[in-house]
Amino acid sequence: MQNLDVTRMSVKGQVVIPGDIRQALGLVAGTKFVVAGEGDTVILRKIGRPALEEADRLFGVSRKFAKRAGLKKSDIKKTIKKSRADK
Repeated sequence: MQNLDVTRMSVKGQVVIPGDIRQALGLVAGTKFVVAGEGDTVILRKIGRPALEEADRLFGVSRKFAKRAGLKKSDIKKTIKKSRADK
């Protein structure tokens, strides 16, 4: 079942997510969101760490892409080192 409630925005633009919805979705202080808006609709989507299986899948895709592109570990290490030195 979908959780529904009413809230309002403060003069600072802050919106309170009602406690029962925070609890049902496991939201805690510091939770980050992507915010999208169009017309009269605002969407908040929680940003979280990917599940271990998803992280493994993403690493696998990245490795295949790097292999097809002809990248080696040494190339990546050099790029990281250069990037850190540029900061």
